[in-house]
Amino acid sequence: MKHTRHAPAVTSLPQAPQDEATARVRRYWITMGIRMACFALTVLITPYGWYTWVFAAGAAILPYIAVVFANAVSPTATAGAESPTQQLTAPETSDDAPVDSPEPMIILTQERPKDSDA
Repeated sequence: MKHTRHAPAVTSLPQAPQDEATARVRRYWITMGIRMACFALTVLITPYGWYTWVFAAGAAILPYIAVVFANAVSPTATAGAESPTQQLTAPETSDDAPVDSPEPMIILTQERPKDSDA
């Protein structure tokens, strides 16, 4: 029975926390910039009319919307990532090695320093 290795897909992993925080701060500043534009248009555009009330409402409501958007968690962050565990198989035993050997097989690796005078 042969098992294949299964690596998680990069697209299924959540967004990095730093990237998510940066995106949320960017959305906040964009919304607050629109709010400041609405406030300026409320004061500067004359004669006053129905559009003055629209700009004033935007200037009053957008801070709440900016904070809600800044504190909202991205929907990609809540999506479950695939399990990074891999299914490994035990190496096949050869006929000359005993199956129930009392000592485990140990493989040692050693590294030599690189020759400096080469």
